[in-house]
Amino acid sequence: MAKAKKVAPNTKEMDTQEFFEALMLIGQEKGISQEELVKRIQAAITTAVKKDPAGSENCIVEIDPEAKRFYVALRKEVAEEVEDPTVQITIEEAVKYNKAARIGETVEIPLEPKKFSRIAAQSAKHVIRQGIREAEKGILMEEYRSHQHDIVTATVLRRDPLRESVILEIGDSEALLPKSEQLPGEKLEDGQKIRVYVVEAQNGEKGPRMMISRTHPSLVKRLFEMQVPEIYDGIVEIKAISREAGSRSKLAVSSRDENVDPVGACIGPKGVRVTSIVEELGGEKIDVVPYSDDPKLFVAAALSPADVRSVEITGEDPPSCRVTVPDHQLSLAIGNKGQNARLAAKLTGWKIDIRPESGFYGEDEEE
Repeated sequence: MAKAKKVAPNTKEMDTQEFFEALMLIGQEKGISQEELVKRIQAAITTAVKKDPAGSENCIVEIDPEAKRFYVALRKEVAEEVEDPTVQITIEEAVKYNKAARIGETVEIPLEPKKFSRIAAQSAKHVIRQGIREAEKGILMEEYRSHQHDIVTATVLRRDPLRESVILEIGDSEALLPKSEQLPGEKLEDGQKIRVYVVEAQNGEKGPRMMISRTHPSLVKRLFEMQVPEIYDGIVEIKAISREAGSRSKLAVSSRDENVDPVGACIGPKGVRVTSIVEELGGEKIDVVPYSDDPKLFVAAALSPADVRSVEITGEDPPSCRVTVPDHQLSLAIGNKGQNARLAAKLTGWKIDIRPESGFYGEDEEE
């Protein structure tokens, strides 16, 4: 019985097949769409061909993964006399590529990747690598932007004892939590899960990065949105927030449904909702107060837990008022080192002058 004759494989087809297999694997490994990858590689090869001494500004690069087509060619004008061989070709050479070629017409000269010069090949590899890195950065930036102005759960990886910053793991990425964005006195341990607020996604010198915070007022706002279904559903609205991170926050809320108590909804049955947020923030105190369009009512509520006897508007530009409280409530209204009054002023946007009901302590200042 005669032996079957071996047929040598078509080198060109094998090269093309290997190229598209590699293309698919790179796309899967790097998480880059094939369309984006093809676009980058086309641009890279075009640049490489143009830079090649034998190349031309007028070139074609076609990559079609579906048809498994990989085609690179130069376009040159057929001329009687060649003055610039990078853009012109003689009729004798032109008919080798197109038998119907005529002087003044343009012919395509297919190129084999193997015929690229060493410089062109190196250039193509460099630009392809650069393109892939840029595509990866673009994907990472889009992922970071999807978390912008939201809360993410992070794992503490390690601390920098010198700068007192903390490196966190968020998904497959790492992010830096500076000391300035940590809660005062908070001790984060390796492996601990914490929630952070993504303030912004930025493109830095070393690539995309997330600016994260544990002190931003919006962290408290987002935590309430996660814990309180009425806020998520749009029934209860957070109108304003003021915060001194790690110590105390004030939240002003209103309801679109007269049957829903906004403060009660935020506090939850037996205080369970607000308690979980307080625990997340390391024991930070939180005052939830009702919002009002009436500045007198709003200012009085903002000074909670103190009782307010009266609020007198003393100015409109800037908004300012004088608040009277019972004598025994004065220190409560002002708060430790003025904190309660300060947070109430930030919450309402009003300058608040607090006086005891019995009169003034010390001499009254002439204005």
